[in-house]
Amino acid sequence: MSSSPTTPPSSGTSLMETLLGLLRIRVRRGINLAVRDVRTSDPYIVIKMGKQKLKTRVIKKDINPEWNEDLTLSVSDPDIPVKLTVYDHDTFSKDDKMGDAEFGIKAFIDALRMDLQGLPSGTIISRVQPCRKNCLSEESCIVWSEGRIIQDMCLRLKNVECGEVEIQLQWIDLPGAKGL
Repeated sequence: MSSSPTTPPSSGTSLMETLLGLLRIRVRRGINLAVRDVRTSDPYIVIKMGKQKLKTRVIKKDINPEWNEDLTLSVSDPDIPVKLTVYDHDTFSKDDKMGDAEFGIKAFIDALRMDLQGLPSGTIISRVQPCRKNCLSEESCIVWSEGRIIQDMCLRLKNVECGEVEIQLQWIDLPGAKGL
């Protein structure tokens, strides 16, 4: 006899049938972010992918904040770009925008689909070059590290006078998900 509950059949597909897995974005730090208050800013980051929206905590009075915060998105379509927007938290008025960036995860997903077991830690799987179509401020390497694939990115913010954000991508497989 099974102890698991039975699920009634549904007409649509379930999230687990379309879900590839989870994308963990480690928001590391901001570099030389724009000043939006008198001499500084109170930055936080909002990350969006499709209808999902996550945000970091606010760091008070710092244009070089260190978040080191993990935000996790569920991925069903690797072609949907991730949008990152930096805001300055204001107590008595609308939060000011401090720039935005967008990046794709296709190269990262392609690397995840490779069989890399047995490679030495630190092996570079592929490189993504900065270009007009992405917001990279420098080359981004997809690396096999301690049995998993990671990608470090330094994103140059658009629609603002200055600022960059460093992030790292990691993948989480979900039992029961469609998978890669």
